[in-house]
Amino acid sequence: MKIKTALLSDQDCAIGILTLAFSVDPMARWSLPDPAKYLATFSSIAKAFGGNAFEMKTAYISSDLTGAAVWLPPGASPDEESLMRLFNENTSDNIKKDMHGIFEQMEKFHPTEPHWYLPMIGVDPVHQGSGIGSALMTEALKAVDRDGLIAYLESSNPKNISLYQRHGFEVIGEIQSGSSPILRPMLRKAR
Repeated sequence: MKIKTALLSDQDCAIGILTLAFSVDPMARWSLPDPAKYLATFSSIAKAFGGNAFEMKTAYISSDLTGAAVWLPPGASPDEESLMRLFNENTSDNIKKDMHGIFEQMEKFHPTEPHWYLPMIGVDPVHQGSGIGSALMTEALKAVDRDGLIAYLESSNPKNISLYQRHGFEVIGEIQSGSSPILRPMLRKAR
């Protein structure tokens, strides 16, 4: 499995992969349960969560176009203004209230020291379980280790916890608000 740095020209494909991957994600589908609204909105959410990863060359895609990951280096962050607008425009009132609580809790767990942040990684559901996610993690963690920094993510799917643990991440808490699924913040110590 070859993993390459995703260029700006790869962005639409990578976002498409993430949209497919997150179509079975508990948190994504809780927040956008209507299939049509999910399909119309999620690509914009993925772009906002990924911030400038494609421009900064910190996004990755598998050579067979089945997996993608967007990482944010130290100092970079998601487009929070766009995220809030997208969720406010596309979620029901009860979900909006709970989303606000989730974002507040996410901020409390997010490291304040320099770190790499993984807002999204995904594999086309047809190809999940075949090592693509692990290959994406291995490639991206080379930059994290080169910098000698910690890495942080929030896992919205309990099925992915073991993948992250195999790559050195540890669960550091739980985030949950109202009727939401549990989101697990995870930290990987510097190596």
